[in-house]
Amino acid sequence: MIRTAAAALLTLAAAHAQATSLLPRGCDRPIDPSATRQHRLLRFTAVVRDALAASGARAALIARSGTDLSRFGLRYSHAAIALADGLDTPWAVRQLYYACAEGRPRLFDQGLAGFVAGSDDLEQGYVSVLLLPDGAGTTLAAAALDKPLALGLLNARYSANAYPFSTEFQNCNQWVAELLAASIAGLRTRDDAQAWLKREGYAPRPVPVSGLLMLAGRFVPWLQFSDHPPEQLDAGLVQTSLPDSLEQLALRLWPTARRLEFCHGPQGLVQREGGAPLAAGCVPQPGDQVTTLN
Repeated sequence: MIRTAAAALLTLAAAHAQATSLLPRGCDRPIDPSATRQHRLLRFTAVVRDALAASGARAALIARSGTDLSRFGLRYSHAAIALADGLDTPWAVRQLYYACAEGRPRLFDQGLAGFVAGSDDLEQGYVSVLLLPDGAGTTLAAAALDKPLALGLLNARYSANAYPFSTEFQNCNQWVAELLAASIAGLRTRDDAQAWLKREGYAPRPVPVSGLLMLAGRFVPWLQFSDHPPEQLDAGLVQTSLPDSLEQLALRLWPTARRLEFCHGPQGLVQREGGAPLAAGCVPQPGDQVTTLN
């Protein structure tokens, strides 16, 4: 009996640890960077901001490598909308965050430096930017700054792995997807935005999850599975909105959108426009722009 209870506690602890690795870092203890790391992150942010300012765009889809999802073959975990103006500072971002202390999701405006620094790994980080064409960028910016619309698309219940075609829960990337749909088609509700996304072929790639992680959903309030199709769960798969699926949708809608990718690591800052994703480890390749970060 004692062995069984101990085993159950160990299983729950392991499930909680695995679940925590998928959650917004705001629910963990904040990481306090050293002065050197902070200086490097500020220089990294300045390069990203300068590229945004030079683009002439009004809005961009921006993503960062926040939570480590490499075991799923994914680099980016958190997406937002970067705006040239309309917020407190140029190229600040508007995004959905889970407010851990309040136990609910909220819209949160954040300066670019804070957004870029929100990564589990302060030694190495990635940022992806998709610069939308003029008309699309202006329309998206207007939608993001339309508070009744932006708040109307915000769901009261959050799940880090929310199913993209259910209004039961919502995650940060799903809010961006639905706002994107609303801005294009003049929609005002989550149901209409999800129907439009489905018609446009929006289909985030399912990722494999373990039974241990599903077990964690029983006691972690921001990790839910009740909105997912049973057949997917039976196959050990979860489909949820992630930055790569948002980017794929946007590139289908606007093939002329410009993609920029940045990373910082041991060899400095690496910047690339278009082409294949940056190499793992932030290792520069021929043609990349490299800046020393001292």
